[in-house]
Amino acid sequence: MNEETFNMQVRKFLKKVGITSQREIDKAVREALAAGTLSGNESFSASVTLTIPEVSLKVVITDSIDLE
Repeated sequence: MNEETFNMQVRKFLKKVGITSQREIDKAVREALAAGTLSGNESFSASVTLTIPEVSLKVVITDSIDLE
C-alpha cells in the first residue's frame, strides 16, 4: 500500500463528505425555516453512517446541531 496515496484519497473523500454534508444541511435548514417547520432556535440531532463493506467498517457518528 502506498501510504501517501492512501492518505490523500482519504482526505479527498472526507473533504467531499464535509462539503456536501454542509451544503445539504444548510439547504434543508433554510427550507424548513422558510416553510415555518423550524423557528430558528432549535437544536436537533444529526447522524452519519460511514460504511466500507470491503473492510467490514460501519461507524455511526452522532451529534447535535444548535441553531442558536
